[in-house]
Amino acid sequence: MFTGIVEELGEITAVENLPDASRFRLRGPLVTEGVGHGDSIAVNGVCLTVVEHEGDEFTADVMAETLNRSSLGALTVGSRVNLERPTSVGARLGGHIVQGHVDGTGEIVERKPSENWEIVKVSLPADLSRYVVEKGSITVDGVSLTVVDAGPDYFTISLIPTTLALTTLGIKQSGDPVNLEVDIIAKYVERLLGDRATGSVQAQEATQ
Repeated sequence: MFTGIVEELGEITAVENLPDASRFRLRGPLVTEGVGHGDSIAVNGVCLTVVEHEGDEFTADVMAETLNRSSLGALTVGSRVNLERPTSVGARLGGHIVQGHVDGTGEIVERKPSENWEIVKVSLPADLSRYVVEKGSITVDGVSLTVVDAGPDYFTISLIPTTLALTTLGIKQSGDPVNLEVDIIAKYVERLLGDRATGSVQAQEATQ
């Protein structure tokens, strides 16, 4: 589990295209401290497994399903990426509960800079809009953020200077894709309420 608090801005140093996957080599001096084979690292919000580790670099395999459902397929050598190690038990939950399981991708639509922050508008897939609410949580490229405004096909976020300086959201431009993970609690609530409604209907039908 992650919290959406990016630890490091890493870099793609090599990409090997395989028949049904890709193997990435990434540089991240901080997140590779004490890392081992099989450990997890979130890359732009996608939970990946460390295959090899040498110095300040690690490699990770990305399956076709992940490439198709996230923006990782657009990464090339030199691309900057947000990196985060899993949270430890007892650590502070600085962001919100993030699984590293991308629900879909959006696109940077517009950026409105101001003196102390920047408002960014992001497109939202129709099937995810019901999970996004004003002042709720959402993960964008692995960054835990608060929704400022939620529309039917978009949402906006406010980025402080620290986020702009230390994550890829500071360099993303209009048209660039971003990974989105909605709040897991919203999905569980929807499922539970749906099961309860279905159960009520079935109970009514059984008594007729």
